[in-house]
Amino acid sequence: MQALNWKQSVLAFLHARVITMLFFGFSAGLPLLLIFSSLSLWLREAGVERADVTFFSWAALGYSFKFVWAPLVDRLPVLYLSKKFGRRRGWILLAQLMVIAALFWIGLTDPQQGRLHVYIMALAAVLLGFSAATQDIVIDAYRIESAGSELQAMMASAYIAGYRIGMLAAGAGALFIADVLGSGRGHYDYNAWKYTYFIMAGFMLVGVFTTLLIPEPETEVDNNYTYASSDYLGSFLAFFLAAAVFVGGFYFTAETAAFYKEAMAGIFSNRHLAGFIVEMVRLFIAVSGALLAAYLLGFTRLVNRRMLDDTYIAPVKDFFGRYGLLLAVLLLLLIGLYRISDIVLGVISNLFYQDLGFTKTEIASIVKTFGLFMTIAGGFLGGIFSVRYGVIKILFIGALLASVTNLLFMLMAHAGHNVLMLYVVISADNLAAGLASAAFVAFLSSLTNIRFTAVQYAIFSSLMTLFPKIFGGYSGTIVDNLSYEAFFLITALIGVPVLFLVRFAGKYLEIEE
Repeated sequence: MQALNWKQSVLAFLHARVITMLFFGFSAGLPLLLIFSSLSLWLREAGVERADVTFFSWAALGYSFKFVWAPLVDRLPVLYLSKKFGRRRGWILLAQLMVIAALFWIGLTDPQQGRLHVYIMALAAVLLGFSAATQDIVIDAYRIESAGSELQAMMASAYIAGYRIGMLAAGAGALFIADVLGSGRGHYDYNAWKYTYFIMAGFMLVGVFTTLLIPEPETEVDNNYTYASSDYLGSFLAFFLAAAVFVGGFYFTAETAAFYKEAMAGIFSNRHLAGFIVEMVRLFIAVSGALLAAYLLGFTRLVNRRMLDDTYIAPVKDFFGRYGLLLAVLLLLLIGLYRISDIVLGVISNLFYQDLGFTKTEIASIVKTFGLFMTIAGGFLGGIFSVRYGVIKILFIGALLASVTNLLFMLMAHAGHNVLMLYVVISADNLAAGLASAAFVAFLSSLTNIRFTAVQYAIFSSLMTLFPKIFGGYSGTIVDNLSYEAFFLITALIGVPVLFLVRFAGKYLEIEE
């Protein structure tokens, strides 16, 4: 495809589908902090114990494991909604209505009334996490299916911008509303938080109206994937049974895990390493149990085995079949490692700012607010440059900048509490992150097959944070044993192999840009 000139590249942002993704991004970004930071502050103001507050973080597991039920979302019709609005819009609308219902459920629950009410709120938070992750799955599929590759970078930029704005509304916006309505540390007011969450539910109408106004993507569904209603119901029940086995694997091994963590901490003389090993074993047990349950259910009449193969196995076989084993593995490595420099540094960044003497107000105004606008600006630049010069070139530049900007943190470690330096570092780092993210999302979109959009993209988006999160768990240990300067140098160096992977992808992949 011929590259667009500068005017065409900029005007592409005014395309209706690009603007649609801005609103969808807002709808997708809003629920995230309503599970994490905002809800945590509500619980602490209500006097809930810190251990119970951190328990709520499990509610967001849906974001990390959304690829598990993405195949059902890809193929399962939603009764009336799919018939009325179409396959993608029906699921988006259902997910948005579930998010709204979960927000009202949370708002109608006062955690100060006792432990039972805390558990009820936890269930509502789980519903919120599950619904929000489902919305992400379908919006990603809609974005890829609704436009060609020439608009994907622009749509990704708009989506990232909307997502960040939604997070700002749910984070700073929710706290501001709760404060204005009269709740704070030492003077808890349940009604203030209740109406705050009701208002957040109202903000979700932005996404609902967008869903109602847009057209359904013009894609053909393979007739080979049409099954009886009982088959869909059986697969849905099988998913929940496998999920129950997975959760049970974690729940019933909790006490044993605590014992082995203490025992292995003495053996390795490293509590972090012991905890990581034990948790990995727990994860392996839980995943193995869930897979075994799903496999055994395949021998019963509850599940149509052909449907199970078409839903879960076919998308994976298609990916390896299109690219071949070697190239597919290298692409998966690129997906898993591309964001490693940014994500690993981000794990410890707030502690770094505090250790340099920056106040919470300075962190909030410079890192969070100013940094947000820099990320949005970087995303739009990434979209424009990707359209103008091609995704692979900007993907490479984004990976290079992500590593180089980490070196600026080494300079800031020497500079100490320097507000001007913080502005410079945040500007460079967030612009680079926004640019890289826009190109990367467009790149991932190009790798999907239109027949398996939701499944394959959900796998990609889950994989891209897996390795960085595992490595990020050691960030504190590295800083304690070495220094901040050494840590930032390491985060820059681990981004170097990504550059070679991008060059390999650019050489061997035929991507329509």
